[in-house]
Amino acid sequence: MAKTEGPALAETLVRRLEALGKTAVLAESCTAGLAADLIASVPGASGVLWGSFVTYTVAAKIRMLGLEEALLSRYGAVSRETACAMAAGALEKSGAAYSLSITGLAGPGGDGSGVPVGTVWIGCARHGEEAEAEVFHFTGSRNEVRREAAEKAVLKLLEYLDMAGKIYYDS
Repeated sequence: MAKTEGPALAETLVRRLEALGKTAVLAESCTAGLAADLIASVPGASGVLWGSFVTYTVAAKIRMLGLEEALLSRYGAVSRETACAMAAGALEKSGAAYSLSITGLAGPGGDGSGVPVGTVWIGCARHGEEAEAEVFHFTGSRNEVRREAAEKAVLKLLEYLDMAGKIYYDS
């Protein structure tokens, strides 16, 4: 993504959430709040951004989002299952209408799990439906991976709103 795409995506996300009259919550791990920061930079974001859980460690995922140790032990912190559980946990803890989760490995080194550096799972959820997640593989420095993941997450939530709400907007 180009450097200017992130702010434009965040602006579009805020306006769509405003039009729906809904809020979103984030649960971020490897991005450590970058996606929330991107959204919060848009004027009016306070009306639609419930907040963000920065769950950088396994312990934070368990304590703040209610993830089970068994799930994390079985699948690891960087997995579809964990991304879905993070999205579901954030939704449950916040009461927001939509949630977005990001968990991955930005590098520069691995974490011993065998997950390649640059692997990021992005999850989305809404009440009454199972969370879903998609994997991405980013390249570049640690901060480039984190920035790309934050921007891709905002895009994924936009796409999720369109799919979940059956609302299509002109670009």
